[in-house]
Amino acid sequence: MKKFRKVLDGLTTSSPVNPGGSPACGSAAGTPSTAPTPRELEIQETLMSEHFQICKTVRHGFPYQPTALAFDPVQKILAIGSRSGGVRLLGRPGVDCHCQHESGAAVLQLQFLINEGALVTACADDTLHLWNLRQRRPAILHSLKFNRERITFCHLPFQSKWLYVGTERGNTHIVNIESFVLSGYVIMWNKAIELSTKTHPGPVVHLSDSPKDEGKLLIGFESGTIVMWDLRAKRADFRIYYDEAIHSVSWHHEGRQFMCSHSDGSLSMWNLRNTAKPFQVTFPHGKTQRDGRKESCKPILKVEYKTSRNSSEAFVVFSGGLSYDKAGRRPTLTIMHGKAITVLEMDYPIVDFLVLCETPYLNEVQEPYAVVVLLEKDFVVVDLTQSNFPIFENAYPMDIHESPVTCTAYFANCPPDIIPVLYSIGAKHKKTGYSHKEWPVSGGTWTVGSQTYPEIIITGHADGSIKFWDATAITLQMLYKLKTSKVFEKPKSGDVGRSAELVEEDPFAIQMINWCPQSRIFCIVGISAHVILYRFSKHDANTTITSLEVRLQCEMEDVISPSDTENTPCFSDPSGLSPQPQPPSPRSNTPDSVRDSIPCLKVKDRMIRMPPGYQAELVVQLLWVDGEPPQQITSLDLNSAYGLLALGNCNGLAVVDYLQKTVLLCMNTLELYGSADPFQRLTRSPRKNRQSTSGLTELSDNQVSLDLERSKSPTSDHVNGHCTSPTSQPCPTGRARVPGGPEGPRLARRGPGRPPFRKAQSAACMEVSLPVSSLTEGYPSRRAMLQQLHGVSMYSHDEHHITTYSWSERESRENSFSRSRSSSVSSIDRETKEAVTTLQFAESYGRKSDTLPTPCLWVGTSLGLVLIIPMSIPTDEQERQEDHVTMAPTGTVLMLKGSILRFAFLDCGGALINSPYEVWRDQHAPDDPDRPRKRKLVNFSPSSSQEASGDGHLAVVCSERQAKVFFMPSQACLYVHNITESSFVLRADVVSVCNSVCLACFCANGHIMTLSLPSLRPLLDVNYLPLTDMRIARTFCFTNGGQALYLCSPTEIQRITYSQEMCDNLQEMLGELFTPIETPEAQNRGFLKGFFGGNAQTFDREELFGEAAAGKGSRSLAQHIPGQGGMEGMKAAAGGVVGELARARIALDERGQRLGELEERTALMMASADTFSKHAHELMLKCKDKKWYQF
Repeated sequence: MKKFRKVLDGLTTSSPVNPGGSPACGSAAGTPSTAPTPRELEIQETLMSEHFQICKTVRHGFPYQPTALAFDPVQKILAIGSRSGGVRLLGRPGVDCHCQHESGAAVLQLQFLINEGALVTACADDTLHLWNLRQRRPAILHSLKFNRERITFCHLPFQSKWLYVGTERGNTHIVNIESFVLSGYVIMWNKAIELSTKTHPGPVVHLSDSPKDEGKLLIGFESGTIVMWDLRAKRADFRIYYDEAIHSVSWHHEGRQFMCSHSDGSLSMWNLRNTAKPFQVTFPHGKTQRDGRKESCKPILKVEYKTSRNSSEAFVVFSGGLSYDKAGRRPTLTIMHGKAITVLEMDYPIVDFLVLCETPYLNEVQEPYAVVVLLEKDFVVVDLTQSNFPIFENAYPMDIHESPVTCTAYFANCPPDIIPVLYSIGAKHKKTGYSHKEWPVSGGTWTVGSQTYPEIIITGHADGSIKFWDATAITLQMLYKLKTSKVFEKPKSGDVGRSAELVEEDPFAIQMINWCPQSRIFCIVGISAHVILYRFSKHDANTTITSLEVRLQCEMEDVISPSDTENTPCFSDPSGLSPQPQPPSPRSNTPDSVRDSIPCLKVKDRMIRMPPGYQAELVVQLLWVDGEPPQQITSLDLNSAYGLLALGNCNGLAVVDYLQKTVLLCMNTLELYGSADPFQRLTRSPRKNRQSTSGLTELSDNQVSLDLERSKSPTSDHVNGHCTSPTSQPCPTGRARVPGGPEGPRLARRGPGRPPFRKAQSAACMEVSLPVSSLTEGYPSRRAMLQQLHGVSMYSHDEHHITTYSWSERESRENSFSRSRSSSVSSIDRETKEAVTTLQFAESYGRKSDTLPTPCLWVGTSLGLVLIIPMSIPTDEQERQEDHVTMAPTGTVLMLKGSILRFAFLDCGGALINSPYEVWRDQHAPDDPDRPRKRKLVNFSPSSSQEASGDGHLAVVCSERQAKVFFMPSQACLYVHNITESSFVLRADVVSVCNSVCLACFCANGHIMTLSLPSLRPLLDVNYLPLTDMRIARTFCFTNGGQALYLCSPTEIQRITYSQEMCDNLQEMLGELFTPIETPEAQNRGFLKGFFGGNAQTFDREELFGEAAAGKGSRSLAQHIPGQGGMEGMKAAAGGVVGELARARIALDERGQRLGELEERTALMMASADTFSKHAHELMLKCKDKKWYQF
């Protein structure tokens, strides 16, 4: 426990003020505050560095770019390998584990040691790995690196410790799973084929032992050659040379015949009694043409041949094989059962599939019950026990990426009733037609941990959809889905071309999410410069959606001059009380150069039936101005107690009263300062309407400061064409003349091929404050990085599946760098780049002279400036619905380095002050005369908070480079911490950890840092995650309880913790992958079958492959690498004699490795000596018969 004391005497009057009236730092213009301040501030900080540790917890979603699939039929655990070297292990819901190969090489193949709790992975770097699954965090026990040959196929027989490995050269090697070393037994390709064969058979594409005799190994080569190798006799029993290339082979369980799939779309059946030719060749999807030939078909990449007791007909399941002439057909999985052929069309290409069977023994009737199909972007399980082959409802959250994720939000410790309510509403919209059987992948065990609290993750997507997920106890389950696109009209068929000019490929893409769990009010920001506000209701309703249109666009070249003011007289329009006409629609016959006062999207203007759940109430859209599209919204905040919504972009700030459906404030960022502008910049007006037929309506009260009146243009605020002057004077909406410029329409600046939304500008304007001392790795400037961060090009899935979400990559890159300017820009240039980067409603002090907190809006800009705007909000419910809310910028300015990212407020005891909120009430519930529905507000009344907040509070302000703690209302800066000089903060949040609060930051250089509050002591600084992908920067977010998440790939969410307590309890929270299960006994084959069919159990592989019989494998061919991680895990888990034996085994392995290296060096020296001796002998023979004079 450490106490921090800060003497505040005299600080309120000691801040220097420059002659222009702007503070040097941390002080507002005006007289010093006379508000009472405490003599001494005592805050006990309990957080120490020991409370923090970074650790990955769980990964959700579909494995990105999957490559391989495997299943343990006894443990019922599924494994999926990916191109990036990851392995996902899935069991029953809650059993979900992610492993990662350090090399990052793609996983080519997976092989379970069935019912042994182990997994073998073969990677593209020609390395085999053995994973131990008997611990909650799987680890590698052994690795074997092949040096001279490339691995193409692996096969591990059931209950065998010898792994067959086929290579690209056509050789087959054998690996001992226990020691993970090569056997001396090798099947060379030239021994497998006949000596008369003149061509190489190609890589090994299949290996399997015969179900009838385990001593026979079937080897399939890519060229079409098939060899049955007798392991005992070390010779080939038979060889098959087929014309078509082979992709896969599958045995009948009796071992008398097998089936091959080929590159021409055919299936061939072979009988061991006659291998001269196949006894059956079929083209399942190939029709016979008129000339008698089969039409050409695509390759059948994999086939599985399974038998069933209940039917004499076998199941044949294969992928591919469609005819080439059917262009545009989706990938298919075909199920043949007797004469019935069922073709299942898939949404994505098939990567791999497996038929799940009841028995692990290959020589028994297989009894298939399901097919697991791994697609490029989905995971499907088909029920084979029903004739219509329905699919199972997926037990895992595999559809996070159904539409590309564009933003995320993470809420911990939510109200306990919110999850059941969302689930009950979402369950009504679930799809039907699924299989009624239990989910077949049911391995492992998982129980809810003791320390659980409600958690919700919200994802926003490129198609405008919103998904709510239950993230309690490191699981993820879909709760509710909301489609924001339903608010807008669909473009008519004749308007498609016109709409394409106005909007992008994804005009509804979500950029920001704001949710108040207590009031259940939900708000989103879309890419088309629109904001939608939703309220939650358990009842359906027929309502209309209110639409407000805000003209928030600044003319960069127009500087207010006296002549402009004189030439723009105010007058009264007699049509001011007339109904508002609709703005021109996007399809109006208006050329791009003069497209004006129209939104990007058209809101439905009719009565709409809304189902239970979130129901749209208000849409706010920014308008086009003079052919220029609206800039994207960069900040948003909503407060349910105040009934206010604030939004900002690089042009200015707008505040909306969503209870009265009016716009209270719409101002240029520069005009918010008044005379307190720290840079003493010239006032510039927003763009004026070219021509407006709308009347003039007064939307704000006249209680505005004198500074604002002097600086604000009377035509600066426009909503639906209305003038919203703070002085309440009617004025024209015509466009002011540009001094010295041509009159008439301004030409559109948008060049051909560029999208209407200039994301780069709104993002680049955030980098104008200070010179960047050193650039972030991978980006020439922070400006270029932000260009990519806010660009919609990030919505594309990946470099392999590019979708046109923005203009071309080349132009995007050029825009990024062309907007980079030197740091020595003038103040006139800088102010055109100032954006509103963060907003926060709070009970605070707007002036130094305030003695009690009042509702305020804190505004942070990209120049590192903080403005405080106090508000006057009626407290009575009836007055709130009728009277106007007044806002009066006071000129209070605080300064930091870099763009402002986050605000938070602490009381004088160091506890976090939560924003006021309204308790949720269902507005569409049936009226109850006994219980009238009134607004119930929490933490809103100033009178009730005098004791708690009358002595002031602390304001925590974090920018991209710096954090400061101010004491309010004196505005004295108590603590300052420079977070980073060489990089910049991407995300900052004030979160609660271990019954205290701290400031958590994620930097562009990958560092995760936590700072104590209020003293800003560094508690944690870990280089966790280099910013290799802009997706991480866009989706990283912290939450309470020491948790955070980010999108680690286009399809996966990675959750992490920075709390030591959660790291310690993580083992308890994770599921167990391995559960002790008795291996099922093999069926009694009967005397006759055993006598005539041969007994495979008598085959002893140890006698053939062991070191005594086959010798040691070549050390130069493959190098054994012990897995240190797995050994350390075993050391930690083991105790007593077992632990000592494990450590001795590790020491022996290390000693054996060193001896092996010594042996290799000795062998090299001997080879060198032999070569030298040979050359010396040749030289002696050459010179032996020569005379002395011949030398």
